Amino acid sequence: MEGAIYPVGNYKRTVKRIDDGHRLCNDLMSCIQERSKIEKAYAQQLTEWSKRWRQLVDKGPQYGTIERAWMAMMTEAEKVSELHQGVKNNLMMQDFEKVKNWQKDSYHKQMMGGFKETKEADEGFKKAQKPWAKKLKELEGSKKSYHMACKEEKLAFTREANSQAEASVTADQQRKLQEKLGKCKQDSQKAKEKYERSLDELSQCTPQYRENMEQVFDQCQQFEEKRLSFLREVLLDVKRHLNLTENQSYAAVYSELEHTITSASAQEDLKWFCDTSGPGMHMNWPQFEEYNPDLTHHITKKEKSKKVNDSITLTHVTTTDHPQAGDTGSISSYEKNQAYTASTEWSDEDQTAPCSANDVNGGTNNPFDEGVRVKALYDYEGQEQDELSFRAGDELTKLEDEDEQGWCKGRLDNGQLGLYPANYVEPV
Repeated sequence: MEGAIYPVGNYKRTVKRIDDGHRLCNDLMSCIQERSKIEKAYAQQLTEWSKRWRQLVDKGPQYGTIERAWMAMMTEAEKVSELHQGVKNNLMMQDFEKVKNWQKDSYHKQMMGGFKETKEADEGFKKAQKPWAKKLKELEGSKKSYHMACKEEKLAFTREANSQAEASVTADQQRKLQEKLGKCKQDSQKAKEKYERSLDELSQCTPQYRENMEQVFDQCQQFEEKRLSFLREVLLDVKRHLNLTENQSYAAVYSELEHTITSASAQEDLKWFCDTSGPGMHMNWPQFEEYNPDLTHHITKKEKSKKVNDSITLTHVTTTDHPQAGDTGSISSYEKNQAYTASTEWSDEDQTAPCSANDVNGGTNNPFDEGVRVKALYDYEGQEQDELSFRAGDELTKLEDEDEQGWCKGRLDNGQLGLYPANYVEPV
C-alpha cells in the first residue's frame, strides 16, 4: 500500500520521475561525450605510434618482406585511427545531438522554474485526489470519535461493576454510575453509526477516485514509455557506432594485414640478402691483364670508377696561369690520355670533350657536376678502395644508372667518387 499511488501524496514519486528523465538525458549526453573523447585520444595515439614506428623501421636494418609486413602494422594503425575518429564523429554529431534535440522537444521549461510536463502531472493527481482526500479526512475523524466513545464506555462499565462490590458506595452513587454507563453506550452507538456512514461514503467514491488517478498515472506512463523507447533506440545507435566488427572497412583492414604478413617469406629475404651482401653478390675476381699503353682494353665498372677518381684527384696543374680551353698545362700525355679514356668510357651517353686543366680544377664543364640526388636507406661500408661509404640518411649524387651487376657510380658531397649498391639508396 505504501508504494501505491492511492494514498494521499504517494503520487509524488511518479511526478518526480519526469524530472529524473530530464536529468538522465543530461547524464547520457555526458556519457556519450566522454566516450567520444576516449575515441579521439585513441585515434591520435594510433597515429602518433604509427608515425614514430614507421620512421624507426624505415631507417632500421630490417629488410625485405618482413619489413613490409612490419610496415603493414603501421598502415593498420593509420586506418583504424581513421575509423575511430569516425566513431567519435558519429557519437557527437549523431547520437549526442539526437538526445539533445529529443530532450529539448520533450521537456518544456516554465518561467517560474520546473517543467510544464511535471506541473501538469502534479496538478492532475491533485485534482483526482482532492474529493477522495476530503472524504478520507471525514472518515478519520469519525473513526477517532468512535474509538474514544468505546474507551469511555469501557471505563464507565468498569467503574459501575466495581461499585457493586464496595460497601462504601451509596445507592445514589450507584445510580449515577449506572446512568453514566447508559449514556456512554448511547454515545458509542451514535459514533459507530457515523463512522459506518463515512466509510460507506468513502467506499462509494473510491471507484471514481481510482479511475481518475489511474488515468493521470497512465499519462505519465505513456510519457515515460516514450523516454525509455527513445533511450533504447539511442543506445542501439551507440552500440552500432562503437562496434567496428560490423564495419566492412574494419574487416578489410585486418584482411589486408593478414595477407601482407602471411605473404612474408624468410627464404625470400635470405636470398635477397645473399644476392646483395653475401656469396650471391657479383664479384670481379682479379684476372691477368696485358699491358696496353693506349688503355684500349676492356675496363670493368669498378676499374673505370677508380681510374676516373685517380684522374681527378691525383692529377695536378702546376702552371700559375689558368690554361685556355684545350690546353693541357703540365699534365703528362699519359695522365691526359688516362683521364680522357676514363671519362669517355664512363657513359655511352656522355659525349664530353677531353678534360682540360680548367675542367680538372672544377670548371663549368666538369661532367661530375651533373647527376641525380639520392638518399641512403641503410649504412654501407665500402669493401674496396673504389667503393663509397655512407650512413643511412646521407645524401649523395648518382652519376650513372645501375649496371647489370646492381652497382651505381656516384659522388659524395665531399667530392669523393666511387661505386655503391643501387638498392641501398632512393631518390630524394
